[in-house]
Amino acid sequence: MSLNTTLKATGSGILLLGLLPNILLAETFLADVWADNWFEMRVNGALVAEDSVPITTERSFNAERFHFEADRPFVIGVVAKDFKENDTGLEYIGTRRQQMGDGGLILQIRDVSDTLVAVSNADWQCLTIHTAPLDKACEAEADPVAGKDPCTFEASDEPDGWDSTGFDASAWPQATVYTAAQVDPKMGYDDIAWSSQAELIWGADLEQSNTVLCRLVVE
Repeated sequence: MSLNTTLKATGSGILLLGLLPNILLAETFLADVWADNWFEMRVNGALVAEDSVPITTERSFNAERFHFEADRPFVIGVVAKDFKENDTGLEYIGTRRQQMGDGGLILQIRDVSDTLVAVSNADWQCLTIHTAPLDKACEAEADPVAGKDPCTFEASDEPDGWDSTGFDASAWPQATVYTAAQVDPKMGYDDIAWSSQAELIWGADLEQSNTVLCRLVVE
């Protein structure tokens, strides 16, 4: 809060006439998010929403709608994860359904006047911090072992401050846009009236990119 102070000179010194607060009120926004399988969303590094269905829930597909407050410009940071049993990147290990999962993320954000202020599209930057398996032949292994060919993987921590203002993301790749036919969005997706501008995004590979960090600056 900043203060506008009015001063007047008098015979006995300075008279304080008033303190006028100049408060900048944050805007309220409405967000719709659907992820395969799980997400959390941050604004300027602060958590504003987390998927209500744990990623360990089989077929954890659902949409979330929530409000948050922020002053423009602000940074949206989304951590999105596709389910994997372990670092092989596989699911249903040891069953006839053993496979690589596939991810997908779509979101839209509106202000109080219902004006669209952000959508998921190629303007976002998405860094993959868990990739597995590096060789898709792992999917057919009878006894897949993480870290052992062909089930090797790459993993890294979240970069410090990546979801905050001032972070240099110039080296990050742009989000990859996918069609609904490629992602095959399931439960919850059709519960939202998506803008035609909102697109499904993810890392460079729907199957091998297991954890992605996606960010956008909203002006």
